[in-house]
Amino acid sequence: MMGKKRIVSGMRPTGKLHLGHVHGALNNWRSLQEDYQCFYFIADWHALTSEYEHPEIIKETTKDIIIDWISVGLDPEKSVFFIQSSIKEHAELHLIFTMVTPLSWLERNPTYKEQLKEMAQRNLYTYGFLGYPVLQAADILMYKAHGVPVGEDQSPHVELTREIARRFNHFYSNVFPLPEVLLTPEARILGIDRRKMSKGYDNAIFISDSKEVIEKKVDEMITDPQRARRSDPGRPGYCNVFTFHELYTDKETVKEINESCRKATIGCVDCKRIMAASLNLSLEPIREKRKELEANPRTIDTIIEEGNRKARKIAKSTMKEVREAVKI
Repeated sequence: MMGKKRIVSGMRPTGKLHLGHVHGALNNWRSLQEDYQCFYFIADWHALTSEYEHPEIIKETTKDIIIDWISVGLDPEKSVFFIQSSIKEHAELHLIFTMVTPLSWLERNPTYKEQLKEMAQRNLYTYGFLGYPVLQAADILMYKAHGVPVGEDQSPHVELTREIARRFNHFYSNVFPLPEVLLTPEARILGIDRRKMSKGYDNAIFISDSKEVIEKKVDEMITDPQRARRSDPGRPGYCNVFTFHELYTDKETVKEINESCRKATIGCVDCKRIMAASLNLSLEPIREKRKELEANPRTIDTIIEEGNRKARKIAKSTMKEVREAVKI
C-alpha cells in the first residue's frame, strides 16, 4: 500500500447492512481499494450518539458488518479494517479539536436538524450528537487522509473537517493536510415502500436475507402507482421494481421487460418474480461467503486485531505531532 494516497471512511454499527449500503457506499469502497490506501472503520463511538439508551446493538452488529464488507468484496489484504473505540487516540484528538471548534459551526451543520427530524422519536439533544462532526474530523485527520468517499449530502461534513484542520494549523502548526471530497457515484435504490431504504422504516432488503425472505419482500414491493390493473400500460421509469432490474437483471431481459411493461403484456407479479430470481442469483455468492466467515469467527477477530494494530501505529505518530504542536 506504500505510495498510494490514503482515504478513510466508516460505518455506524446500528443494525444489519442492506442493499442501500451496497450501492451507496460499499461498491465504491471496493473499487477504491485498488488505487488507494484504504482505512475502513466501525464507528462504534458514533453509534452511541443515537443508540446510547440501547447500546447492545453496537456489539451485536460490529462483526456482522465486517463479514458483510468482506462478503461483497472488500479485502482485508488491501484495506485496513479497525474499530474506532479500540484506537483511543481518536478520543484525545476529538477533545483537542473541541477546544478550537466554534459552536456556530456545529449549529449550522445542514444535516444536524435533518437528522433530528428523521429520528424524532429519540432524544438526540445531547452534546455528543451536536458534536459528532468534530469526532468525525478526528477520525479523518488522524490518518492524514487525502480524501473521504461520501455521497453529495455528506460533503458538508468533509468541508467542516477541512475548516477544523485549517483552524488547528493556524493556531499551532501545519500538522494536517486538507482532505478532499471523493463523491460516491450514486445508484439510487429505494426501500420496498418507495421511501429511502432504512432499517428504521422497516423497508430494507438486507445483504444477509435468505432466498425466501427476499422473495417475500420483493412480492410486497410497490410498483408504478398509476398501474392499477394488469391491462394498464406501465411506466418503468416510475417503478421501483424496474430500478432493481436495471441493477441485477441481464440487459436483454431488462429491455424485454421495459417494452412488455409499457405494452401491458407483462404483469407486476411476473415482473417481480423475475427480479427476485435475478437478485437472489446476484446475492448467492455473498451468502456463501457469509456462511464461510460465520463458521470461522476467529478469522474476523484476527482481521480486526491486525487492522487495529496498523491504525494504532499511525494514530500514535499523529498524536505525538499534535501534542508537540499544542505544547502539552
